[in-house]
Amino acid sequence: MESIPSRLPTEVRQAAIVGAVLRLAASRSPATITTGDIAGELGFTQGAVFRHFPTKDAIWLAVLEWVDAELIAALEDAEREAATPLDGLARVFMAHIRFVMTWPGVPRIIFQDLQRPDDTLLKQCVRQLLGRYRQILARLFDAAARQGQIGAGLDVHAATTLFIGTVQGLVMQSMLADNPAAIEEEARRVVALYLRAIQEKP
Repeated sequence: MESIPSRLPTEVRQAAIVGAVLRLAASRSPATITTGDIAGELGFTQGAVFRHFPTKDAIWLAVLEWVDAELIAALEDAEREAATPLDGLARVFMAHIRFVMTWPGVPRIIFQDLQRPDDTLLKQCVRQLLGRYRQILARLFDAAARQGQIGAGLDVHAATTLFIGTVQGLVMQSMLADNPAAIEEEARRVVALYLRAIQEKP
C-alpha cells in the first residue's frame, strides 16, 4: 500500500489514483476492483477518491487516457529511434510488448470494457488510441513503400490490422499463461517472421 500525503494538488492525487488502479489490475480482474480497494491502496478514504473522480467510470476513463498518452508516446519514441522504416515497425512492435510487460494490468482493463454492449466513453477512448496507433504504422508503411522495403502490392490496411492483431494475440497468450515477462522472446521471433512476410513480392 502506498501512503499519499493529504495536502497535494488535485492532479497529483488523480495521477496517484490512476497508478493505484494499474497496480491493482496487474494481479486481479479490473471488474473486482472497488473504490474501497483503490482508497486502501493509497491510504485514502473512499470520500477522498470521489472528491477527485465523481464516478468509478471517470476513474477508468482517466486510466485509459493515461494509457493512450503513455503508449502512443512510447510508440512514437520507437518510430523516431529507427534507422529504417522496417526497423521502425520492429521497434514499435517491441515497444508495445514492453509496455504491456511493464503494465500488465492495461490489457485487462481494456478487454474488460470492450465486453460491454453499449458504446461507452471508454470504448471511444480505445478507438482513439487505435486510430493514433494506425497513424504511426501508416507513416512507417508509407516510408517503407517509398524506399522499396515492402512488396509493391502489399495490402497496407490488412498489414496494419495484422500487426496490431498479432500484438494483441501475444498479449492474450501471456495473460492466459499468467506470465507477462515470457512474452518478449516470443515477440522477437514473431515480428521477424512478420517483417519477412511483408517484404515478399506478390
